[in-house]
Amino acid sequence: MSQQSATSATNPAAADLVGRSNRLGQDPRNTNYAGGNTSAKGTEIDPVTGQPVELLWVKGSGGDLGTLTEKNLAVLRLDRMRALVDVYPGVDREDEMVAAFDYCLHGKGGAAPSIDTAMHGLVDAPHVDHLHPDSGIAIATAADGEALTRECFGDRVVWVPWRRPGFQLGLDIAEIKKANPQAIGCILGGHGITAWGSTSDEAEQRSLDIIRTAEAFIARRTEELATAGKHPFGAVVPGREALAESERQAKAAALAPTVRGIASADKPQVGHFTDDDVVLDFLARESLGRLAELGTSCPDHFLRTKVKPLVVDLPADAEVEAVVERLAELHAAYREDYAGYYDRNKTPDSPAMRGADPAIVLVPGVGMFSFGKDKQTARVASEFYINAINVMRGAEAISTYAPIDEAEKFRIEYWALEEAKLQRMPAPKPLATRVALVTGAGSGIGRAIAERLAAEGACVVVADMNMEGAQEVAAQLGGPDKAVAVHADVTDEAAVSAMIDAAVLAFGGLDLVVNNAGLSISKPLLETTAKDWDLQHDVMARGSFLVAREAARAMIAQKLGGDIVYIASKNSLFAGPNNIAYSATKADQAHQVRLLAAELGAHGIRVNGVNPDGVVRGSGIFAGGWGAQRAKTYGVPEEELGAYYAQRTLLKREVLPEHVAAAVFALTGPDLVQTTGLHVPVDSGVAAAFLR
Repeated sequence: MSQQSATSATNPAAADLVGRSNRLGQDPRNTNYAGGNTSAKGTEIDPVTGQPVELLWVKGSGGDLGTLTEKNLAVLRLDRMRALVDVYPGVDREDEMVAAFDYCLHGKGGAAPSIDTAMHGLVDAPHVDHLHPDSGIAIATAADGEALTRECFGDRVVWVPWRRPGFQLGLDIAEIKKANPQAIGCILGGHGITAWGSTSDEAEQRSLDIIRTAEAFIARRTEELATAGKHPFGAVVPGREALAESERQAKAAALAPTVRGIASADKPQVGHFTDDDVVLDFLARESLGRLAELGTSCPDHFLRTKVKPLVVDLPADAEVEAVVERLAELHAAYREDYAGYYDRNKTPDSPAMRGADPAIVLVPGVGMFSFGKDKQTARVASEFYINAINVMRGAEAISTYAPIDEAEKFRIEYWALEEAKLQRMPAPKPLATRVALVTGAGSGIGRAIAERLAAEGACVVVADMNMEGAQEVAAQLGGPDKAVAVHADVTDEAAVSAMIDAAVLAFGGLDLVVNNAGLSISKPLLETTAKDWDLQHDVMARGSFLVAREAARAMIAQKLGGDIVYIASKNSLFAGPNNIAYSATKADQAHQVRLLAAELGAHGIRVNGVNPDGVVRGSGIFAGGWGAQRAKTYGVPEEELGAYYAQRTLLKREVLPEHVAAAVFALTGPDLVQTTGLHVPVDSGVAAAFLR
């Protein structure tokens, strides 16, 4: 008897399925991120009976076709799955069938079956693809989609009227395939496409055939419009044309904190900005208002983008202040409208309203802001709305865009199965949704702080004079969905402003700033030059002031509060030898903490400090010559300096960069939310530096 795992990808059908899925999913023309699902049927030896058993391998819930692996497949016994037809209680109770799929699973491991599993198991074909291509959805959402399907495909592709994904849709498609043996697939009204084949290659080629045929059909109609001097979205509206790139970016940065505050009124969100040409063209056209109000149609789209966006109804060259004022009015109207949508469609068993803020904000001439629980979700929402724009353009080229109605959208948005999926999500990390900027984060203490904040769930802007070092840290933290690198000369006012702009464009706004950039020159008073003095004050006193000022602008505009943390020093209190310039500027930083805590508290912005001492190992400052200077001052070998510092403390323990990072997290995490104006010593106990 074979002991081979029932979920082994050594099965040819499963192996072919993974390859086919990856090829289809990696081309955005075929399907959106995490959208669609694929399956294969085949035979393996049951390790219990030793007899062949028919199995279904299907992409599980939450997976992505482009990156699908064997572990993302659900594996079910076909005989048990098909037997569910006999106990199906009808469309009013079809959601109960999802739980029944668990009783059809075969073997250990594998992904949870998705709602579309019935489609794949009940359709009588060895290989089935369900995809969300823009071209297919354009036909699926056209007002006369059924007639257009016949015109585009003849009888090779069959129209299936809109039905919410589920067991009944699987039965419908199975019946339609049986009644149309000549068909290679179908257009699912309002939704997407499904294709099938007797081999994996045939299913893949049929999927591509449907997609490319639809693309060509739409392209011909679009060209016919262009020849007649028309555009699917109508004419460009004067005053809504795209601004020049530099002007777009500057205006987007100026608006981003306000927009993020609007999107986060109910629940904090991370943001993403795009000024893709597809978006800018849509925003400039006369059909913008009508189409945006209709909203998206494909369930994958509106679950990420909400049923419709918030659209700024001002010309592209409107002053930032005017747009900010109008956004407040539009936000109030959007929330009222969304509450009306919820109230019109809710049922006694509907989940509570999850929030009435927009996920997509469109600003003509500038671009699109999108939001989600993390950067990836925000970015994908942006990609999905671009998919939706492509769908609208295609539908308007061949007919009139007519998405599913709001009652059906509500049924999916507030679906009990969708709510259950949300409830299964792991608890967010303590700093989830927070955007942190750390100066001097390319090495040493700053790097340790960036690493700790990222580990606790924050999106991190790694700022440093050494761009190569900053890029290395950002990459190590997980790349652009987790961290970005920016060049930072904190002594330069324009450079600091550009750094903050880069931060808010990367993640939507700013919540947490760590003033860590620093250097030190250890000299006696008589050897300290004015240049030494100015350099240290420029970087740490002036630099911290500039960073705090520009960060506060963004935080105040967001209206979400925030944290500013200064990495000061034990030397801000302790009068050590040969250290006049460094210690004086650290005292300046320490008092900035007190002053800003008093000033910014009214905006919910907390300002605190950390006073480290003796951080030798891993410190950028010590590696840059400060260690040799201090070792000379204290008359010890440089390699023993850390131990020397430790021995003069009460705890006799060396201080490391990660200890400073832990203090930053303690000050900015969930436990000290009532604390501001505090300096936390991280020095293993230096009695002379006790606060008093």
